[in-house]
Amino acid sequence: MAAFVGDALAQTGARVVLTGAGTSAFAGQLVAPAARRAGRRRVDAIATTNVVAGPLDCFDDDVPTLLVSFARSGDSPESVAAAELADQLLTDVQHLVLTCNAEGELGRRYGDRDDARVVLMPEGAHDQGFAMTSSFTCMTLSALLALDPSNDHGLAERLADIGDAVGPGWAAATRELAERSYERVVYLGSGALEGLAHESALKLLELTAGQVVAVGDSPLAFRHGPKSVLDDRSLVVVYLSNDPYTRAYDLDLLDELRGTRDDKDVLAITADHGDAASAATPWLVPDAVGLPDSALALPAVLFAQYLGLHCSMASGLTADNPFPDGEVNRVVKGVRIHGFDRLR
Repeated sequence: MAAFVGDALAQTGARVVLTGAGTSAFAGQLVAPAARRAGRRRVDAIATTNVVAGPLDCFDDDVPTLLVSFARSGDSPESVAAAELADQLLTDVQHLVLTCNAEGELGRRYGDRDDARVVLMPEGAHDQGFAMTSSFTCMTLSALLALDPSNDHGLAERLADIGDAVGPGWAAATRELAERSYERVVYLGSGALEGLAHESALKLLELTAGQVVAVGDSPLAFRHGPKSVLDDRSLVVVYLSNDPYTRAYDLDLLDELRGTRDDKDVLAITADHGDAASAATPWLVPDAVGLPDSALALPAVLFAQYLGLHCSMASGLTADNPFPDGEVNRVVKGVRIHGFDRLR
């Protein structure tokens, strides 16, 4: 995989497009800042849903492109259509398919092509429940390792150790949070952590079948209207950046929220208690000081996954299948792909 990616990105003016739908789209949002900094090149996170609806808006420049597709099942209609549209509109496109399903349509279509590499995640990452959890972290980590040469497998081991360290405590503490019966939860993060905030909100919406309203945003953008969602039954969770400059803005909002809300209703997920301890109730991510935010996000997302699970159970739902009547499906249904003629 390293040689394939290296060759694809060695071309003059090469662009990286990170694509997927839902959680897979948020994986791209999370990875993009790290990949952009590592390669000092154009890296765009574009959801497959946007590619399919407006392909010329997404592939407006016919430059050498590495299309990185995140796909748990590989069977979503938009995943296959987005890759095919890239083939149709770009003269030089290479495909890196990160998937959890060896039998998925996307993997089968691109598995034997010279201009593609299909990377299959470990079997345990192909979570069978409704919401993406281990598939999200595994595909995201794979993309970070592939697109940033400074990363190595030592990073994977370090993140796994952090996850093991926080898991038991966070599992118990989020169960207690779920028992408070919050009706609204807001997740906030800057840069790569904004992608994590969106994914965290989606987990709660999915696992509670929409019974808990969840919002994801950035701390600065939150003041510009979305803050209106807060009421006395709301919880705010801020993922604090490891970048000192960005973190200053995160802490400003924490101070503001603490001045108007009960401390127990404002949480900070952070690698360093330090300055956060005076601003909000901190949840420590150990041994994570200095990690880039894209990597910090992987153990930090455990908070949202645990909270989603416990809120689901507290709502009387089955977390593996919160929509037993099929209103929303594990693999999206009802999407009709229309043929595209760029001359229209």
